[in-house]
Amino acid sequence: MGTLDGRVAIVTGAGRGIGGSVAKLFAAEGATVVVNDIGASLNGLASDGSPADELVREIESAGGTAVTNGADISDHEAARDLVESTIERFGKLDILVNVAGILRDRMIFNMTEEEWDAVIRVHLKGHFNTIRPASAHWRKIGDPNAQNRIINYTSRAGLHGAPGQPNYSAAKMGIVGLTYSCAVALKRYGVTANAISPAAATRMTATFKDASAYADGADELSPDNIAPIAAYLASEQSGWCNGHVIHARGYEVSLYSDPQPLVTLRSDGPWDLRLMAKEVEAAFRPSTDAAPPNPFV
Repeated sequence: MGTLDGRVAIVTGAGRGIGGSVAKLFAAEGATVVVNDIGASLNGLASDGSPADELVREIESAGGTAVTNGADISDHEAARDLVESTIERFGKLDILVNVAGILRDRMIFNMTEEEWDAVIRVHLKGHFNTIRPASAHWRKIGDPNAQNRIINYTSRAGLHGAPGQPNYSAAKMGIVGLTYSCAVALKRYGVTANAISPAAATRMTATFKDASAYADGADELSPDNIAPIAAYLASEQSGWCNGHVIHARGYEVSLYSDPQPLVTLRSDGPWDLRLMAKEVEAAFRPSTDAAPPNPFV
């Protein structure tokens, strides 16, 4: 018995890399998987072929069930059709995993409007485009005891800030906010929403300035090691976990803290600027100085 037996999942960006590993493990655990991928190059400007077809053949040869879908999730209507056609074909949708993304790296002072818009459109709008019809379907059913799942993919670039990726960082942090909102809004309809921040050796990390850090220990940094936490979150066992960010790297997983005030100062009336400056430095600075170093600085 697999942990996902009888469940239907959509995985976007599933032709290769992290999405491909997630799709394969889901199928191995008994899920019917819709493998969504348009076969785009890393920057989204050209086609790299159709890796989704090859992955589906691999899944089927291993005894799993999967179908391909070539919808462009940055297109609102195409993403809606992806969700609706899945429900029509299989009678339901239990799991939505949003992995698809592109890169257009540039320092903020050199970035073009088109480079900004393209990355925001694929990552952040792409998540909205699939979640919107899926959530509408689950709301229509209205079962508070359902075990439906939204699993989004954020990044350390969003959580900590990557210097050459202002568009990607903004999109990935936006995905965290979207995840929090969905977790609160959809709980009453039997839906949980969580985000995974992965670190693995993929074609995306090959473009990073510190790409050599991902080349060491290739087996540990395989995208396959990111898939188990996604499979757990997709299972009915994970209903307690809602509105959280989980980091996965190699053989470890970490739960990020939820945003909350660390130190609060209060005045009896309007703040005097000089007094505020003195008290902020005395109360806030020790906490910031003690914070873990930013991995991108």
